[in-house]
Amino acid sequence: MVARDAASSLIGRGDHRDALCTLRSRWRSASLASGWPFPSDWALAEVDEVCAAVVTGADLLQMAPTLGRARAAAGAGLDETLLDLAALHAVLTSEEALVSADPDATPSKLMRATALGWADAAADQLGTREAVDAMTGMTTSCYLRTRLGEVYRDEAADDHVLFLVGLDLSAVEGWTRSVAMVLVAQVLREVFPGGETVSLIGPSVAGVLARRDGRMNTRLARVRWLLARRLTVDPHLHEVGTPTVWPEMLPECHLEACELLAHLGG
Repeated sequence: MVARDAASSLIGRGDHRDALCTLRSRWRSASLASGWPFPSDWALAEVDEVCAAVVTGADLLQMAPTLGRARAAAGAGLDETLLDLAALHAVLTSEEALVSADPDATPSKLMRATALGWADAAADQLGTREAVDAMTGMTTSCYLRTRLGEVYRDEAADDHVLFLVGLDLSAVEGWTRSVAMVLVAQVLREVFPGGETVSLIGPSVAGVLARRDGRMNTRLARVRWLLARRLTVDPHLHEVGTPTVWPEMLPECHLEACELLAHLGG
């Protein structure tokens, strides 16, 4: 009912596009003012879906679990997620330009649905939160996301780069795939011995989070040469395709960096 009333009020001021922009802007402002910790991480595709649901008069209760799951997947805590929900509710129930989030005023059904969505996603992530991959010894993509969060909080993203290695493992299977990625781990640790974060991003993709310096091209060339040489020497790895090695500049915000990792690990 709240969503339908808010939709009528918003659409009365303009078309759907204007209503979406207005609602999204007010929600973001209210959430940041209420203590959302990292402004660059607030925006999600699901935020726009919730706004669209409100503007079209759909049942907000049906969208709440989706928002909760998305916030958990992006690394937001339950307290942050529910405070963000309270900011949305405050916007929907007040015509004031500035509103204050009040979790106690948010309907319990809405809070519960959002919390259950958050809990579902958090439970799904439990199995992927180990810091180190047991087979290769590289850190996991979950750990790399945490490190990237630290880099963005220090406003040091422009000073860092991801060195990425991708293998074509389509012609091999089973144990050989694991052996190939163990070899990648050995080469990356040899080329980057200074404490850089060496991570397994996907079944055939690994990366190194390192500071940008004048050695970038030299390191890339050395990784290519060492990998090609060792893949050729090992008789079990002859069918592995030519490795792809490239630098990836970090995106503008942590959320986009996490989306990049998800794409690479896909």
